[in-house]
Amino acid sequence: MQKTLSIVVPICNERDTWREVIAHLEAVDLSGVQREIILVDDGSTDGTTEQLRAFEAERPDVIIKFHPHNRGKGAALRTGFAAATGDFVVVQDADLEYDPSDLPTLLEPLLAGDADVVFGSRFTTGRAGARIGNYLANRFLTWLSNRTTGLALADMETCYKMFRRDVLERIHLEQDRFGFEPEVTARIAALGVRIRQSPISYSPRTVREGKKIGLADGIEAICCIFRYRPSRRRRRV
Repeated sequence: MQKTLSIVVPICNERDTWREVIAHLEAVDLSGVQREIILVDDGSTDGTTEQLRAFEAERPDVIIKFHPHNRGKGAALRTGFAAATGDFVVVQDADLEYDPSDLPTLLEPLLAGDADVVFGSRFTTGRAGARIGNYLANRFLTWLSNRTTGLALADMETCYKMFRRDVLERIHLEQDRFGFEPEVTARIAALGVRIRQSPISYSPRTVREGKKIGLADGIEAICCIFRYRPSRRRRRV
């Protein structure tokens, strides 16, 4: 039976990039795997919402959900996950930092039955162009998360996390903002499912270009790491 990948795209004030991301998602060769694209507009105020309303009329094959006001990336992802019907689910940011051409590589261990969750790692061979401050913050948060989960991830904060949908359905997510990353990592670790990692490309953007994560989100991530830490250490990746 043909498999389907649900691609959940949280969008907030990305009027200049979301269409290009969708074009890339539709162009990538998934080797016979069907794709289900789910866009979640998280209360955009820059004209993105109006663009998506028009796109919704043009493309009834694309699922589009709207939040009336901004609730955060985690809340947008919960909305997208609830709408997903595919065998597998992946997160795709609406900026141009992550390249959809990496999706087939992330799919491989899931299709082969060798993994239940796959994390895309930006930093397997270095800092991939990330600003040194962001890179060091990521390394610290990943190290701290690994200490509490018993995993050996190279990039806990990566956007590219791909799941078997039945695994996602076994966890209850709460975080509305960027606390989603440590929360979902901890909850997946607590299940003891098979997690694999795969190198991915990365083209970081600056705050001026629209990057939204900041110091407050880093502090929130630390709190979430401890709040959701599994009660027992699980098998390492």
